[in-house]
Amino acid sequence: MKIKCIITDDEPIARNGIQGYVERLDFLELVDVCEDAIQLSNALKTQQVDLLFLDIEMPYMSGIDLLNTLVNPPKVIITSAYEQYAIKGYDLEVVDYLLKPIPFERFLKAVNKAYDVIVNQTALKSPDYFFVKANQKLEKIFFKDILYVEGIENYVAIQTISGKVITHSTLKLILENLPEQLFIQTHKSFIINVEKVLNIEGNMLGIDKYKIPISRTYKEKVLEAIIKNKLLSSC
Repeated sequence: MKIKCIITDDEPIARNGIQGYVERLDFLELVDVCEDAIQLSNALKTQQVDLLFLDIEMPYMSGIDLLNTLVNPPKVIITSAYEQYAIKGYDLEVVDYLLKPIPFERFLKAVNKAYDVIVNQTALKSPDYFFVKANQKLEKIFFKDILYVEGIENYVAIQTISGKVITHSTLKLILENLPEQLFIQTHKSFIINVEKVLNIEGNMLGIDKYKIPISRTYKEKVLEAIIKNKLLSSC
């Protein structure tokens, strides 16, 4: 399996060093190199990426500020000359945090970890369904049957056409195992199936008999995803 990655760093020496490391490893495929977070933001709109090598202190916008704007970001390995951002990086659930200058052995350890995370995540996915643990057993849930997903403290409620399945998990983990072309987060506590949206009224989405909120943070991307899906469906 090839891991598609992007390097983002405002220092040419740092970019070239990481690029040289990437090119040594057959399982990494470099799809772009960016000089700042704005270039990266633009690149992520047009390219499917599995892994980011991301610097923090850059002009215009920091790497952490960019991560805070992404709804469903790729896996991230932070590459920084500053230790003080490590805790913040791990709060954002990055795969690893590399301090510059980065030895190849340390780089290899980080990308091997990222490879395992991405491969395991991919293995959990299926073309049309996944399994979740509920009521002491594994429940098979077809993606097409999901209306929405709601995060409730340490649990997640998956509302399907036929009923509700409650599992001990996080909204983030469930989102990572749903096909991104069909599902999008609308609120800190909700994920929706864009194909099931019947109407939009203010900051609420109508899905079957349910009303799902859209927060200001996610609204632009949610509306864009819904409109895009409806246009494709009508073609």
